[in-house]
Amino acid sequence: MFPRAIQIVDRFHVQQHLSELAKQLYSDPAVAQLWAQRRHHELDSGRFADLLRAVRRHADRHNEARKCFQYLRRNRERMRYPQFEAQGLCTGSGVVEAACKGVVGARLKRSAMRWTPRGANPILALRCSKLSGLFQDFWERRTERQKAP
Repeated sequence: MFPRAIQIVDRFHVQQHLSELAKQLYSDPAVAQLWAQRRHHELDSGRFADLLRAVRRHADRHNEARKCFQYLRRNRERMRYPQFEAQGLCTGSGVVEAACKGVVGARLKRSAMRWTPRGANPILALRCSKLSGLFQDFWERRTERQKAP
């Protein structure tokens, strides 16, 4: 639906997968943590080739490492975190999740409230326009649409 959209894999989730993989690869928690920290640093600093090499070393012996390697390779364009940050883009979904909780949850999930999509969508549109500072623009566009033949 959005061919020009920039797709970004949530950085926290990738780091989480790498940490889980480290625990499966190494029985010593200290060694696993060190391996995961190194992979996180490679991911964060854009050293993707180093990251792939480190995961690939384990791919022959561990199915989870093979899956992780394939996932990383397949999604590498969506994990260009240094470039995304240089453009001012957010590389984690935490901000969006928090906004959903604050915007949607605070209004629609109050005690004893029941909403249908037909009722919730207009309320959320109003709430988003108010919280984003675009409330006046929202009403002006709405008024123009209603006047149009």
